[in-house]
Amino acid sequence: MANPSEKKLDPAGYRLPEELTEDRKGPCLSLYQPTLRGYPESQQNPIRFRNLVRDLQASIEAKYPGISDGDLLEPFLDLAGDAVFWRNSLDGLAVFGAPDLFRVLKLQREVPELAFAGSSFYLKPLRRIYQTLERYQVLGLNRDRIRLFEGTRDTLDEIDPAAGVPRTIEEALGEELTESHLTVASYGGAGSTAMHHGHGGKEDDVQVDTERFFRAVDRSILEQHSKPSGLPLILAALPEHHSLFQKVSRNPFLLEEGVRINPGDLGTEDLRELAWKAVEPFYSAHLESLIQDFGHAVSKGFGSDDPARVAEAAVSGRVGTLMIEAGRQLPGHLDETTGRIETATAGGPGTGELLDDLGDLVDRMGGRVLVVETDRMPSETGIAAIYRY
Repeated sequence: MANPSEKKLDPAGYRLPEELTEDRKGPCLSLYQPTLRGYPESQQNPIRFRNLVRDLQASIEAKYPGISDGDLLEPFLDLAGDAVFWRNSLDGLAVFGAPDLFRVLKLQREVPELAFAGSSFYLKPLRRIYQTLERYQVLGLNRDRIRLFEGTRDTLDEIDPAAGVPRTIEEALGEELTESHLTVASYGGAGSTAMHHGHGGKEDDVQVDTERFFRAVDRSILEQHSKPSGLPLILAALPEHHSLFQKVSRNPFLLEEGVRINPGDLGTEDLRELAWKAVEPFYSAHLESLIQDFGHAVSKGFGSDDPARVAEAAVSGRVGTLMIEAGRQLPGHLDETTGRIETATAGGPGTGELLDDLGDLVDRMGGRVLVVETDRMPSETGIAAIYRY
């Protein structure tokens, strides 16, 4: 196995989708909802969602009295009535709407319940989820079909492949699929090893088809998932399929270590445990590299864990990397013009949150922001910044 630290990935997945951060004509509607998994508790989710949509309507009427809210709220109301959507909930939901946009995100972490209209989207609850360093994706693969998952240290959920990603060999090859492959019979479910009728040429044709399928999957996963997310990719497949896929893959986000078991033989929790075991060395090596970079930067005067100094550097666009401690709250206010910070008492009127404000500013200035667990933070203040200059 290659040293995990040798694989350098551009962590695009630790930034929010660009369409949510772009300047756009308001009103911009932001809705966050903690959701419940599993029946019958999940039946509460659409009811609570409709209540939040009413909050959105009240917010539009209060802040934008001259604007008709019908077109803005229509996609929210359609979602409220979509029974299929509500069948499989995760731990949280974020929904954003504007005159030219509607975006729904199911989240693997709980979020606060709120809904309101503003001149831009409210992104702080979403930001920490996207900037968590330990996220990854899993590609479950066999000879003729795929499954895709996204997870963290504690959670793994199956996700729908993006448009253009073939789920089966038939989708990938279409009429180019050889007749020999059509004689292959699979037993034991989607994840099982295929049994072949015939010998010689037919088996060779099946092998060629399999390689072409793997190449098509690799290209589409790279373009539709790995590049947009920037997340490390774990392959879950039989050993012989690992060998072939690693051989044909051009995906720099694919880690060499993976889950070398038929994914159809694993439950989701077992797959999560094995996937995290595979990705944890990469996560640890990546974090250790960041910590070393931070220590070196501080020794040269190009880094700091002092919130006041970091705020001044952030305002001028000097912060290249900002690590924020997961779960840490620093009540206060950041003046984005001067970089001055004012601390406050938690729960006080109009209390802001300095770490989120700093993360928001650094992200908008083109830096990267990473949320790190408490026991791995290289500072005691809740932040660690590496400057560009």
